[in-house]
Amino acid sequence: MTNADPDVVRAYYDHIDAEEYDAVFSLFADDVTYDRPGQSTLDGMAEFREFYLENRPLEDGDHEINQLVADGDTVAVRGRFTGWQDGEEVAFDFADFHRFDDDGKIEARWTYTDRDEV
Repeated sequence: MTNADPDVVRAYYDHIDAEEYDAVFSLFADDVTYDRPGQSTLDGMAEFREFYLENRPLEDGDHEINQLVADGDTVAVRGRFTGWQDGEEVAFDFADFHRFDDDGKIEARWTYTDRDEV
């Protein structure tokens, strides 16, 4: 059975770019985990919320989705981010993986980039 929903993942990037964080949080399970370069794994919604509301080094940017592939419980994304990080304009490619739980929420997320921290 496939429970990965590409539309949910597309909505994630739209909400992030629009800084609609409550909408972002609604897409994720309460026990979400998130792995990304240069930082420790986020474990649970409290840490996830704190990261996006207080600690995320990227800001004022846009995600361009170049490829999105759903398979089973996972949606893989290849894209490009352009925006700002620590007062510096940045642009870089990324690969993200979103694993869904049985309720259609994203329960795990992994980000890969060539940057030290995102």
